[in-house]
Amino acid sequence: MRKTIAAINMTLDGFCDHTLVIPDDETTQHYNDLLKETGDLVYGRTTYQLMESYWPILVQNPSGNKTEDEFAVLIDNISKVVFSHTLDHLSWKNSRLATRSLEEEISILKQKQGKPIFIGSPSLIVAATNLKLIDEYQIMVHPVIAGKGLPLFKNTSDKMDLELIKTKTFECGAVTLYYHPK
Repeated sequence: MRKTIAAINMTLDGFCDHTLVIPDDETTQHYNDLLKETGDLVYGRTTYQLMESYWPILVQNPSGNKTEDEFAVLIDNISKVVFSHTLDHLSWKNSRLATRSLEEEISILKQKQGKPIFIGSPSLIVAATNLKLIDEYQIMVHPVIAGKGLPLFKNTSDKMDLELIKTKTFECGAVTLYYHPK
């Protein structure tokens, strides 16, 4: 059975906003390595549209930044499952709209052979947490205080104790925290 991993960037004060944190080559390489070990990416509409508006363009017109260009190719080639109530089609290759509930889609994906499933949208991480579908959390905390924004675990329904299994520190001051639910 495949593992389901919640992976996301957040600020020190707990907000998720891709525009608030600027990844450097080292953190981008970290995500490149992560994508190489990813079977499926699970996104909500907002995150999907943010990613889809940038990375496929970079595949066609590389930036010249080796790690960023590699990320673009890696994410372009990975299977993406998108949850949306408003989208009726997807243009990014290897993307499909979810046709079942989050619980059903994740359960079906977990039964397939292959690499782990990564959930990368705040709302879906919360929903999957509430459904007890997450096997591991990988939270990269950036040395930024945003003061406002979308808090990651705002809508969790119950207290959950986590076990810290490891950390990874980056030169820019970011730290990835790896947790398993207890």
